[in-house]
Amino acid sequence: MSRIELSEQEIIRRNSLQKLRELGIEAYPAEEFEVNATSKEIKENFDAEKNNYQEVVIAGRIMSRRIMGKASFAELQDHNGRIQIYVNRDEICEGDDKTLYNDVFKKLLDIGDIIGIKGFAFVTQVGEISIHAKELVVLSKSLKPLPIVKEKDGKTFDAFTDPEMRYRQRYVDLIVNPQVKDAFVKRTKIVNTMRNMFNEKGYLEVETPILQPIPGGASARPFATHHNALNMPLYMRIANELYLKRLIVGGFDGVYEFAKDFRNEGMDRTHNPEFTVMEIYVAYKDYNWMMDFTEEMIEKVALELHGTTKVQVGDKEIDFKRPFKRITMIDSIKEHTGIDIAGMDEAALIDVCKKIDVEVDPSMGKGKLIDEIFGEKCEGNYIQPTFITDYPIEMSPLCKKHRTNPDLTERFELMVNGKELCNAYSELNDPIDQLERFQDQLKLSEKGDDEAMFIDMDFVRALEYGMPPTSGMGIGIDRLTMLMTNSSSIQDVLFFPQMKPEKKATVDPDSKFEELGVVPEWIEVLRKMGIQKVAELQEMKPGKLFNDLCGFNKKNKLGLQNPSAEEVKSWFN
Repeated sequence: MSRIELSEQEIIRRNSLQKLRELGIEAYPAEEFEVNATSKEIKENFDAEKNNYQEVVIAGRIMSRRIMGKASFAELQDHNGRIQIYVNRDEICEGDDKTLYNDVFKKLLDIGDIIGIKGFAFVTQVGEISIHAKELVVLSKSLKPLPIVKEKDGKTFDAFTDPEMRYRQRYVDLIVNPQVKDAFVKRTKIVNTMRNMFNEKGYLEVETPILQPIPGGASARPFATHHNALNMPLYMRIANELYLKRLIVGGFDGVYEFAKDFRNEGMDRTHNPEFTVMEIYVAYKDYNWMMDFTEEMIEKVALELHGTTKVQVGDKEIDFKRPFKRITMIDSIKEHTGIDIAGMDEAALIDVCKKIDVEVDPSMGKGKLIDEIFGEKCEGNYIQPTFITDYPIEMSPLCKKHRTNPDLTERFELMVNGKELCNAYSELNDPIDQLERFQDQLKLSEKGDDEAMFIDMDFVRALEYGMPPTSGMGIGIDRLTMLMTNSSSIQDVLFFPQMKPEKKATVDPDSKFEELGVVPEWIEVLRKMGIQKVAELQEMKPGKLFNDLCGFNKKNKLGLQNPSAEEVKSWFN
């Protein structure tokens, strides 16, 4: 990267880096810096009477400084908080050489630099627990300035709040908005709580393929790729269901997986093309057992995170205390539309959709039509945890037929805050029925439904060897984390969500500046000063622009011959 491509602050920081190296200070040392305390630990446990924490070694990022004479203060931020440090010239610089304080600390270090401090804890005259530095070590020089968040009288100014920037530069977001970490810490706690519960019950955590020859286990559009060595198409998995059920066939009693799944579909506040799902399958169980199991799991997560089953989500309080409400899908549609769709064929369902203003298209079969009705008219009404049960058979090609009604399946979805949170079945283990269901999906695909399931003949073959009665459940970890952390967007619970390509600012081509008589070397300078369009240049005063150009050239040591005042003035004619 040439100097002309850098901002003024970046050039200053690179100059400081060079000066550090000229002083024999390596700004990126390789050796270990062994920390023995954290900001939070010291603040919580320091006791002046006990005189503890007298040999503290701490490291972190400089977030603010108050440079004074021979003594200064700075604020250091480590992974769990901030603490003030007191730096005295004569204490960190023994002898006559005061370079470390006068030049390094006062002039060559910047906000964002990472340093190590050895010293002792004490309380300042205003009562603030601080670290008195005895030694100071440069650990990493920051070459880009941080967006500084200013606070005064309890109010925050210049906060790094633009979602586009926060999600794209999560590393900066985590530095200047440390409270963001809380959602991600809770996310890990959610996963660990679930994992501990499953392990205590004796279920085995496993891994299944991400690249699959047939993307099965869900109705969704996959990402496709090609394996060169095998000369065959492969797909990124849309679900891990069929592989986990193969393991139940193989003799495991219960298996689960926290899986990355991928769906080549739309993006919004609750959908990301890459997402995390937990799926669990337990032999000799049915969907009634799984509802009880799911209630236990969700309640346990809420208690572990909040100490209560009541969780604030937006302006609503949601209570995850067992038991949850249960209602069949048919009854739900009847309750919210006044229409009983039980036994209706495709034509009748299309008429219903038209009557209640639900959009349809020719590719939709019975399952999709019912799903649209429920999604449009019912789903949003379920704020408190509610199990929607007994889905029509056309909606559930991997689900066992209902034991008392062959038009339905033994399936439930858990609805919370108007959205689906998890999906579960009494798993279909009849290989003949399963093949017929797959073939029905093929007919939907031929009608134009690009989310219809593929036929997986190897999975059918596995069922032919015999799969015991099994219940399975899948839950979206991203959406569960949103609920448990009161986050309104899935991007807030993903470290690095998928983003559109960065927008580039529109600029005039060099030829536009050349038409005014600006030579190429000064076009570069103008751009670095933030002048990207001829119109922006024309809005300036010639005299001020002349002074700015000469000052920029000198300050950044560009070595260019300054233009004359008359030459700059001619650019405005």
